[in-house]
Amino acid sequence: MALSGLIWIVLLGLASGLMIGCIGIGGVVVVPALVFLADVPIRTSIPAAMMAYVLSGLVATAVFAHNKSIRWGMAAWLCAGAAPAAFVGAWAVSAVNPRLLEACLGLLTFLSGVNSLRAQGAADGPERALSNTRLLVVGAITGFLSSVSGTGGPLVLVPIMISMSVPILVAVGLSQVIQLPVAIVATFGNVLYGQLDLELGGVLAVSITIGSWYGAKLAHIVPGTALRRSVSVVLVAVGALILGNVVWRLRS
Repeated sequence: MALSGLIWIVLLGLASGLMIGCIGIGGVVVVPALVFLADVPIRTSIPAAMMAYVLSGLVATAVFAHNKSIRWGMAAWLCAGAAPAAFVGAWAVSAVNPRLLEACLGLLTFLSGVNSLRAQGAADGPERALSNTRLLVVGAITGFLSSVSGTGGPLVLVPIMISMSVPILVAVGLSQVIQLPVAIVATFGNVLYGQLDLELGGVLAVSITIGSWYGAKLAHIVPGTALRRSVSVVLVAVGALILGNVVWRLRS
């Protein structure tokens, strides 16, 4: 790995980790940046990103747990649904056409940004109790989509939790926990079905973890409304660019 490429990947990891730890949205930036800016194949980018989320998820979860911001009962049901679905997603990465994966990633990015913008202020309403069955289903959806897109979990889970009137700090805390089974199971599946670049995954793991640690600290200090809105706008823009790139390549 060239020095310039190493520096770029470290900066990417720090920035995305900061967003993941603070507002639960940031992992979506990693794979598109690797694919479209660093020319790393998507089937290499996704497994490396999933590997990185194992370490960063552990650190961010520890910070949120220390601040008593994790509801472990909800987390257990979410993880129970996420783990098997993440394994299926890892298989899909190796079996599905890369161009289709890029289109799905762009659509997921765009819709997550739109959903986050629409959900601004939703967490201020009355909180509703969620059944274990609903949590299991949400976990399965999160596990599959995160594994197949290389986003780790928070990107998918946070907007869903916000739309269900879960407080933002609780939603982000749950998203840190769900990274662990998703990333571990998906990485195991990627070893079996795909290709895992240990060097790339290691660099991303260290840089994203450092960013996640600081982001998790900020989540308990700084109000996240302005940050959520800014990131949501970025997600919409990035998703639109990815989808536009895919369409342009299909026509060329």
